[in-house]
Amino acid sequence: MKRLMLAAAIAAAGTNTSMATDLIVTNAKVATMVKEGQFVQAVAIDKGRISALGSNAQVLRKKTADTRVIDAGGRTVIPGLNDSHLHIIREGLNYNAELRWDGVTSLKRALEMLKEQAARTPEGQWIKVVGGWNEYQFEEKRLPTLAEINAAVPDKPVFLLYLYGLGFLNQKAIQVLGYDEKTQYKEGVVELGADGKPTGLLVAKPNALILYSTLAKTGMLPRDQQVNSTLQYYRELNRLGITSAIDAGGGGQAYPDDYAVSLELAKDGKLTVRTSYYLFAQKPGKELEDYQRWLTQTRPDKNDHLFYANGYNTEGGGENLVWSAADFENFLEPRPDMPEHMEGELEAVLKLLVKNRWPFRIHATYGESIERDLAVIEKVNQELPLNGLRWFFDHAETISDAQLARVKKLGGGVAVQNRMYFQGEAYWKRYGAQTRQMPPIRTMLKMGIPVGLGTDGTRVSSYGPWPSIYWAVSGKTAGGLQVWQDKDRLSRHEALQLMTRGSAWMSGEEKVKGTLAVGQYADLVILPQDYFTMPVDGIRNLEAALTIVNGKVVYANDAFGQYAPAAPAVLPEWSPVKHYGGYQNK
Repeated sequence: MKRLMLAAAIAAAGTNTSMATDLIVTNAKVATMVKEGQFVQAVAIDKGRISALGSNAQVLRKKTADTRVIDAGGRTVIPGLNDSHLHIIREGLNYNAELRWDGVTSLKRALEMLKEQAARTPEGQWIKVVGGWNEYQFEEKRLPTLAEINAAVPDKPVFLLYLYGLGFLNQKAIQVLGYDEKTQYKEGVVELGADGKPTGLLVAKPNALILYSTLAKTGMLPRDQQVNSTLQYYRELNRLGITSAIDAGGGGQAYPDDYAVSLELAKDGKLTVRTSYYLFAQKPGKELEDYQRWLTQTRPDKNDHLFYANGYNTEGGGENLVWSAADFENFLEPRPDMPEHMEGELEAVLKLLVKNRWPFRIHATYGESIERDLAVIEKVNQELPLNGLRWFFDHAETISDAQLARVKKLGGGVAVQNRMYFQGEAYWKRYGAQTRQMPPIRTMLKMGIPVGLGTDGTRVSSYGPWPSIYWAVSGKTAGGLQVWQDKDRLSRHEALQLMTRGSAWMSGEEKVKGTLAVGQYADLVILPQDYFTMPVDGIRNLEAALTIVNGKVVYANDAFGQYAPAAPAVLPEWSPVKHYGGYQNK
């Protein structure tokens, strides 16, 4: 308590009692995240910024007749979470059409949900489970069988996406798609049974094209429902404590067409997660043309949100700069080698981006890929100096210390995700037990390399941020496998810092978000439990009790029901979201 009051006194030094105040949160354990162990009791907000912190008495001196006061009831307050690698815009368009198995703890219940959803899904619509789960989260520790899927839903088409490696179709789906013994995909297999007909299993080898091409044939929501779906998904992220996200683009996410819904909502001031997006090249062999065109259509730091500073911004290029540089993290298959022509394609795109001072991010799972990517970046830097231009690798599970030193020299960073939380067991089966932290976050931090934490949700990993933080603190997979050594596990402060201020570096906002200090964006979350002292296993199921973005309450649970903003009804009526919600942490 003495430390709490000392921190309060320090924070209160910046208090200006002459200013008006929109909102004050009192009676809290406010983690400023400015330094480890610094907590205060209250925080004041004015015009979307933090205006004071300190004791209840100190901060309440700023109260006016129009100030709203929220009593946190002793709960912990943290800066809003910031996912540095989330496919938020694409998922917004699809969220209402998906049954989420994220967080479901038994295969039995997952199959029951599939059957229940089929009963309410009208003819002509698909039942889809699109990523965010694996078999190790289930108490049964196994995948569903095709027989079980067909028994649960015999009469309506079903598609299940499992990580980057497998897809499951029921017999009705095979019929609707018209898949037969002649159906073929490059780098993918439609499994055939003893009768020579498709069984329903799709296998990526290793490229996920077969999975994503099949998913694209399952239909899309109409425009009005895409608008509703995007609003619901952003609210779901607010429920989990996310106030910012950096969108990594994604396959099937073409600019500007597939950004029209989120752009419309941003211009109307309706998006409740500050969103920075990178542009992802869509056509193999045509990437340079994509970026040349996009340079004429938008620019970095162009904000289209009506109310929030940096509310809906173009950020730069990536994570897919050229398709030939992609190394799919499908640990069910051997590591792919990038083609010989990769370097020439990547160099041309990088020169264009660097010349025009566009930040960039690049997907790279394996050290072998990173070695070739770095050689191109270094070559471009000699001709067109990066000179502080923000750039970073995404993923980097097996990056070496020597490669990290080169990243550091070039001024780059690394956005890491909890993909090994879902794929740790698969990696161990193929390559053996990890003898080195993957990704080597501890080494990155020691070297002073900017690191942001995220999820890579939603088609492979879950979009839930708390399992990612849990993984960073515990070093365990969803199935409980200890994949990190104790020395590599992060403290709770370190893990939270990576998904707040750490991620803010990836959008150039580390000076305005990620801590609770005077002048910072007023994005904060009241938690129902104390993240810093609760049992570690409970971290993965945390959510927000109340979420504030830009000084406004955007989500509140029953404990703070009087502050909860009205939520639009879910469309369509049969949507899985209407009946189950999203992440199953309840």
